[in-house]
Amino acid sequence: MNKMVTAFIAGLIFGVGLIVAQMTNPAKVVGFLNVAGPWDPSLMLVMGGGVLVFSIAYRLPKPRTPHLAERFIEPAERAITRPLIAGAALFGIGWGLGGFCPGPAVVSAAFGEPKAWVFFLAMLAGMYGFSLLGRRPRNVKDPLAVVD
Repeated sequence: MNKMVTAFIAGLIFGVGLIVAQMTNPAKVVGFLNVAGPWDPSLMLVMGGGVLVFSIAYRLPKPRTPHLAERFIEPAERAITRPLIAGAALFGIGWGLGGFCPGPAVVSAAFGEPKAWVFFLAMLAGMYGFSLLGRRPRNVKDPLAVVD
């Protein structure tokens, strides 16, 4: 129960932050990405706030074990591969064209935004399509190997 409550609270804070930062407004996101036209730099404040919080948290002592799990789980391999680059490019293209990234799309869809539902359903279809391919790097036996 503790994990569920913590996950709910974290998601709620994240969603409220997205709304306050106007990341759920596709026009705001597209305005930020449109460097060739009328550029809206205001989302740089959101990015700067995130960098500031992370830089403070990064300096804090790291726990030996997670607070809500038995151990940390990290990818077995951290190589930059073609599928990683292709996935990042598709993510960026989808974000730029749709004006949403996954987090804000979920929040906007929850508030009934039709454009967000189109994006959200396309995102689910893409994830399902990837799972059908079942593609894993050949040299990685367990991509979520437990790190001791």
